[in-house]
Amino acid sequence: MGKKVFVDLSHPFFGDMPLWPYFSKPEIAPMHSMAKGGVLTQTIKCTMHTGTHADAPRHVMERMFDGSRAPYTHELPVDAYCGDAVCLDVRVDRWKLIMPKDLEDAVARAGMKLSEIEGMVLCLNTGMHRKYDDSKEYYHYSLGCGIDAGKWFVKHKVKVVALDQQALDHPLHTSMGNNGTRMKLPGYTGNSICDEFIEQFGEEAYAEFDRDFYIKIHGKAKYDEKFGELEAIGCPGTWEPCHKYMLGNGIVGVENLGGDLDKVKGKRFRFFALPIRWHLGDGSMVRCVAEIDEDEIVPAEERLYKYGAM
Repeated sequence: MGKKVFVDLSHPFFGDMPLWPYFSKPEIAPMHSMAKGGVLTQTIKCTMHTGTHADAPRHVMERMFDGSRAPYTHELPVDAYCGDAVCLDVRVDRWKLIMPKDLEDAVARAGMKLSEIEGMVLCLNTGMHRKYDDSKEYYHYSLGCGIDAGKWFVKHKVKVVALDQQALDHPLHTSMGNNGTRMKLPGYTGNSICDEFIEQFGEEAYAEFDRDFYIKIHGKAKYDEKFGELEAIGCPGTWEPCHKYMLGNGIVGVENLGGDLDKVKGKRFRFFALPIRWHLGDGSMVRCVAEIDEDEIVPAEERLYKYGAM
């Protein structure tokens, strides 16, 4: 056994970093400089959902499924995003939904039984972290989770889900598609990513992301069977269902996992991500790290970031 070491699982933070499509760039400005005052102090203005960050339930929920008010960051335990973890090698094709069978396959390849993941932190390595950039490829065309994955996480009573993607949900479940503020962002063809998805995969596949399409194709009874728990608490079923199903059942999430994630793929370790102690916070940028035996580290190239001003 070797000594315990830390592996950084975070993307770097800086002014020109990649951001979710409707966020503003961080504003970083010096208050004092070494040349002028002999000290360096800086101010930062940005959303707390910039880069590698953690979501509190209040980010997307007014109330939990049990009827209680959704907690803010300061109401969660200090170790809410920490614990025994495994990095799952999740293998899903470009722009597809992560399904229970994909997660179960990844658990098996990590040499674990499903009964062992209860209470654990699941770090999903889908390869999207290697595409992290100010690009449509990372944000619009990411694979991602939906209601089926969300229900699977709850069923198996995991503690935290940390993903290497733009959000806990597939991009078409977010406002980038026909949900929330319904941006229907243009893709590479100039058409909306909703239309592009239909052209590539068909209306039935797209229906998972669009309430009206789902009801038109499968009927209201089937929609209620799948999304009814969300609708019953006032949440549109196809708008960020994985977020809401997880967070509304007390499973917190980390988005934009990155750094040297490949060095712990398929391995077990201790995971740490500590938000700031922000009263009434909806989430927080975090520094994610894995504490792992140095002999267990997977040989992988050191992650280099070549985008923007880096």
